[in-house]
Amino acid sequence: MERPNVNTAGLLILLAVGGARQVWAQQNGSAVTITQTDTTASRVDSVARLAAKVEELDQQVRILNRLREISTDSAAAAAKSRQSVTANAKEGFTFKSADGSYSLRLRGYIQGDSRFYINSDAVPAVDNMLVRRARPILEATVGRYFDFRLMPDFGGTTVQIYDAYWEGKFAPQFTVRAGKFKPPIGLERLQSAADLMFAERGLPSNLVPSRDIGLQIAGDISDGLFAYQVGVFNGVPDLANGGDDLSNAKDFAGRAFVQPFQSGSFRPLGLGLAGSTGFERANPTTSGLPTYRTPGQQTLLRYTTSTTTPTSTVFADGKRTRISPQAYFYTGSLGLLGEYVISKNEVMKAGALAELEHKAWQAEGSFFLTGEKNSFKNPMPKKPFDLKEGGFGAIELVARYGELDLDPASFPTFASLTSSVQNAKAWGLGVNWHFTRQVKVMVDYEHTTFTGGAATGDREPENAVITRFQTSF
Repeated sequence: MERPNVNTAGLLILLAVGGARQVWAQQNGSAVTITQTDTTASRVDSVARLAAKVEELDQQVRILNRLREISTDSAAAAAKSRQSVTANAKEGFTFKSADGSYSLRLRGYIQGDSRFYINSDAVPAVDNMLVRRARPILEATVGRYFDFRLMPDFGGTTVQIYDAYWEGKFAPQFTVRAGKFKPPIGLERLQSAADLMFAERGLPSNLVPSRDIGLQIAGDISDGLFAYQVGVFNGVPDLANGGDDLSNAKDFAGRAFVQPFQSGSFRPLGLGLAGSTGFERANPTTSGLPTYRTPGQQTLLRYTTSTTTPTSTVFADGKRTRISPQAYFYTGSLGLLGEYVISKNEVMKAGALAELEHKAWQAEGSFFLTGEKNSFKNPMPKKPFDLKEGGFGAIELVARYGELDLDPASFPTFASLTSSVQNAKAWGLGVNWHFTRQVKVMVDYEHTTFTGGAATGDREPENAVITRFQTSF
């Protein structure tokens, strides 16, 4: 709408005022006589002054509006360039650009463990306190779509790189990862070491690799309904933290995982199938074969080696395959996880070639006495530990059972019956106290029995008490 002319409006106002004065004067018998000339001159003068005043005010309003526009534009420009620094339980310490296209995150966790072996006179196990893991994690986003992650481990006696990879997150249904990371095989292996039910992973994790170097394509379709990972890797022995390849042959690995129920009581059910295949051409100097461990981290199986007689050393020479059906189920405070792994390796010793097939399985579960919702990751306690507020944290009870069967053809040609076992059966009980999502104390008891593995008969059962004090951020 067009704004009325201020001079015309002012003139009308003055004419109205003047007319009102005349009426007032006549009605009250005023003797004042206002001549037409004086009235007109006075009105014109008043209109001029009023018009000037209105013009001045209008100019001031325009200036103020312009200043407000400048201020708004400046605030918007500052917001676009303003960086933020945050610290929270989910992302650790984060430095982020205003539009989120660039970010740097510092996270990590530390685990201080103790291992005590009860009645272990016949087993060379030493009670020990150690730094199990000390892993700072550096993550970054560059240009919205591209991430990288670096995670070394300062636990133990040597520093190792566990994760070092580039990732392009183009869509939830399609991501590309290249570098060193976990191959998509073992379910418990894919779970972060900071989120485990027990301090140590179970027997099936012996038969899958820890880390490998490769290229992987992955995606998540329909909010977890179907997830997949497919990749090509250098190929490493079971339980190994991969590095350079021993030959030109490569391993191919894949995994499909579905959550078929999108609503109802069975929505948290997940079912998966994973596997890998490839060839390994090692040699007596670098065997390319694994060493398996108990839940108490004592040696279960070691293939025969000899530094003086190379022909007595066993080494990988042929096809290597793994397959692992797996599942989990979380409902309320209850969580269940199970997996089965088969690992086949072709090995050579003194010209004798054999395919050895090892199998392992486990089932484990946990329950929160304090009512927290169970999941694949650590929970947020309903009442985090706080002496002033009376918060106690969350209490979790855990239990598991597992078995490992080593191929009978391994003995005695490829492994010694007196030092390596043919079968292991393990059960464990434990309690975890989650002070907060980041702070956890664990106490586990693991009992493992063996077939074979001693100079005469079976190795003495292993009774391990493992404690852990963990802080993550």
